[in-house]
Amino acid sequence: MSTIFTKIINREIPAKIVYEDELCLAFHDVNPQAPTHVLLIPKKEIPRLVDATAEDAALLGHLMLTANKIAQQLGVGDAFRLVVNNGADAGQSVFHLHLHILAGRAFKWPPG
Repeated sequence: MSTIFTKIINREIPAKIVYEDELCLAFHDVNPQAPTHVLLIPKKEIPRLVDATAEDAALLGHLMLTANKIAQQLGVGDAFRLVVNNGADAGQSVFHLHLHILAGRAFKWPPG
């Protein structure tokens, strides 16, 4: 099932890309919820986090470490939030696993 994120990976839809390697791609969210709001997606199509398997463990770890790298690249240092929404009831609207990298404002707890 092709999503808008697959189309961004395949360059069928433009995006403001900030990072890319062989496993993942990051781009600015078109509806930002913070001054810095970047989406980090694996190139492998995994609909939701619960759909990941043990063989995806290295990829999931890579996404977390890459989020750190992107935060540094964007100049937000160590003051950022990572969000993964799993399923429609949790706010997931695109069913291709993605991490939201949010920064540039104070965040409250609990969220939402």
